Amino acid sequence: MASPKFHNTLRQYHRWLGFFLAGIMAVYAVSGILLIFRSTDFMKFEYTTEHLLASELGPQGLEKALHLKGFKVTGQDASEVRFNFGVYNKDTGQAVVTKDDYPLVLGKLVNLHKATTNSPLFILNITFGVVLLFFVVSAFLMFMPKAKVFKNSIKIAGLGFLFALLVVVFGS
Repeated sequence: MASPKFHNTLRQYHRWLGFFLAGIMAVYAVSGILLIFRSTDFMKFEYTTEHLLASELGPQGLEKALHLKGFKVTGQDASEVRFNFGVYNKDTGQAVVTKDDYPLVLGKLVNLHKATTNSPLFILNITFGVVLLFFVVSAFLMFMPKAKVFKNSIKIAGLGFLFALLVVVFGS
């Protein structure tokens, strides 16, 4: 069994890492809330861009050239192709695209959750995950195993795990 000094040392690390992670968790909380509303126009603004593409592109060529997620042609005639984000002039090759997106800073927050190993943000995501796992383990090591608070913490953690599991299974 570990000594009281070991438990106190873990309490100290838990406390200081907790203060450090409070700032990171605030950023993740804001970005997570924004992601919940990503399919709506909440906090998004409309912006228009113009692209000069090759002339006489068909719908498939236009989709490939613009790289727009959810691209759909809504109509076309001899001189233009209309799509859900704008219009393309076949004669001049000019495409006018209008989309809704977050302001720069909020867009970066949303991308925080989408980070892959191709992005430098993955370092923050991995660090956050590892430190959260440390919190999970150290929370149980802050008290002596024979203490009543330790036994109650195991029960409460079990309920939290069960709750999260039920929400994931029945909520998706």
